[in-house]
Order: sequence, then C-alpha cells, then structure tokens
Amino acid sequence: MGKRKNQRKNAAMLDSDDDNSSVSSSSTMRSDRMSVSGTEEVEFNKDSLLDEAVDALYEKRGSTREKALAVIIEAFNSNLQHQFVEKKFATLLHQCLNSIKKGSSKEISLASHAIGLLALTVGPGDNAREILEESITPLSQAFKSCSESSKIASLVECLAIITFVGGNDPEKAMQIMWQLVIPKLGSNVIAVKPSAAIITAVVSAWSFLLTTMDGWRLSPKLWQESITYLSSLLDKDDRSVRIAAGEALAVIFEMGSLEKFAAEAKGSSDGSVSEGNKSKEGFSHIQGLKSKIMNQVRDLSAEAGGKGSAKKDLNNQRNLFKDVLEFLEDGYCPETSMKIGGDSLQTSTWSQLIQVSLPLLILQFPVLVTCHGFLL
Repeated sequence: MGKRKNQRKNAAMLDSDDDNSSVSSSSTMRSDRMSVSGTEEVEFNKDSLLDEAVDALYEKRGSTREKALAVIIEAFNSNLQHQFVEKKFATLLHQCLNSIKKGSSKEISLASHAIGLLALTVGPGDNAREILEESITPLSQAFKSCSESSKIASLVECLAIITFVGGNDPEKAMQIMWQLVIPKLGSNVIAVKPSAAIITAVVSAWSFLLTTMDGWRLSPKLWQESITYLSSLLDKDDRSVRIAAGEALAVIFEMGSLEKFAAEAKGSSDGSVSEGNKSKEGFSHIQGLKSKIMNQVRDLSAEAGGKGSAKKDLNNQRNLFKDVLEFLEDGYCPETSMKIGGDSLQTSTWSQLIQVSLPLLILQFPVLVTCHGFLL
C-alpha cells in the first residue's frame, strides 16, 4: 500500500492537463527542483526523476503514462543509465509491454522506443535475451491490431533493435516484418494494403537485420520471394519505398545471395529429365530477375523530375541508385563519412551503411561504441 501511495504522489508531478508542462522537455530534465501539486517543492536528481517516471507507468491515466515514458526516453538519450537499469530492468520492461498492450498510439510508440533504448543500454547478454523473449508476442499482437503508420514504424524499429541486441537468429523477426507487407491470407485474415510509410519502415528494418546474419542460411525459395517483392517496389510511385528497396537489394547482392541460389537452381537436378527442365527454368528465371533489377536501377539513377516531385528526394534517389549501379556493374561500394554525436563514422560496405540507418541507432551510436563495441 505504501508503494502505491508513493506512485500516486509521484504521478502528481507528471500529471497535468497543460501540454506546456510536459516533463519530456530537456529543460525539465535538467532542473534541480520540481513543484508537487503546485504547493510543495522537492529536491531531486535525475535518478529519482526516473524512479518517479517508472512509478507513474502504473497510473490509469494514459496521458500520465505518456509523459512518464517521455521522461524515461529523454533520460536514456541524454546519459547512460546502467545503475538505474540494474535496479528497475524488469519493472520498466513489463510496464512498457503493458503500455504496448493497452495504450494509445502515442503511448505504444513511446513504449516501443523505450524498450529499444533499454535493450541498447543492457547490451548483449541474458537481459537482452529476456527482452526479446518477453516482447516478441506483445509486439506481434500489436501489429495485428493497428494500421497507423507511425505506430507500426515504432514497433518495427523496436523489434529490429531487440532482435539485433538479444537474438542469435533474426529470421523469425524478419518473417514477422514481411507478413506486415505480404500477409499470408487465411479465413480470419483481412488483407489491408500497407501504406508507403509502413513499407519503407518494414523494408529498412528487414534490411538492417539481414546485415546481421549469414544469408546463406536462408532457403533459395525465401530469397527468390524477397528479391521478387523488392524488385516490384522499385516500380512504386513513392521514392522512400524505392530507396529502401534499392538499399535492401544492394545488401543482398553484396552478400552474394542471388548468385548463391542461382547456382543452386542450376545444379539442383537429380538426373531426371523433368527435374532437369525445372532447374533450367529456375536458373533462367533468376538470371532474368537479375537483368530486370539492373535495368530498374539504371533507370532510377537517371530519372527525370516530374510534376510535383521534390528536388531533394529526386537527388537522393538518383545518388543512391548511381551507387547501387556502380556496385552491381563494377563491385565498388560507396564510402561515406558522417558525424554522429561528435564521433566520426566511416562506412565502406552496404551492410555498414544500413546498420547506422535506423533513427534509434543514430541517436545511440556513442553509447553503442563506448559500452558495447558492437556495430561495424
């Protein structure tokens, strides 16, 4: 009972109808004093503010939980929170999962973000595996119950991050993502055409996980289905979709996966005439698919601007597909250099470039390098 009373008191600090009083602001995070119910002032530090925010996640009022999650995200983005995580790991994880199960779209997005930051903070190990095991079912259920682009994008990024940190085999997560844009139809499944934003988020996250695994483990059939779908995306009107598909295909070619299942199709005959014909047809299909992709990439690298097209988006597309075309024709990967959090980062492969493309990873790059040494 005493704990619940403290939660109520702490929630008073986070609960307000005035949007301007949101505790998610960095100025609030850096403050040394806080007003409770407008009458009492209490000394606190960032650790106690985090404790209060976690307590507020038990509150019934959704806006209070949203503000508490914003405080937690701000704290994790600002500083390493290892001591806090040691004390509150299980509590924070389970309360964030509760938010995903019953919260508003905004709360679900915030909770997804917080779980991703939690995984990045604990780093590879038992806690990260627990995050993945406990989260995979709630995330899968949340995908089925919503269609809002922003919410699905947050859930997809969360799934990618927790799989990256806590999983040894990303194939299950990749299949879950694929079903969002290519649903398997059944008697109780209604096919809903995904928005361009959802397709872009899914393909980007799928590509990210692809860079972390041995592509040779995947079956030729799965590769062919994925590459055929990605090729179809290059013909879509939305440039963000085209760019995401182009990056994914570049990673696949870099991994040699297309050549792998082309060789398997060519040599898969068991000696019979019918099997020999099937293998020849499969090999011809794969070679034709590769040729089609080359032509699509070439066209997109030189696309002329049309009515209503944004010049920046067009230039981004041209530059990307010029790099992809050069890689496919000559084997040269683009070399990039970028500043992230004051640190300089160089990439020289498509896989490395994709690995730093997720927004959450960009924000947390200094933490990843300093604490865990993973990525690149």
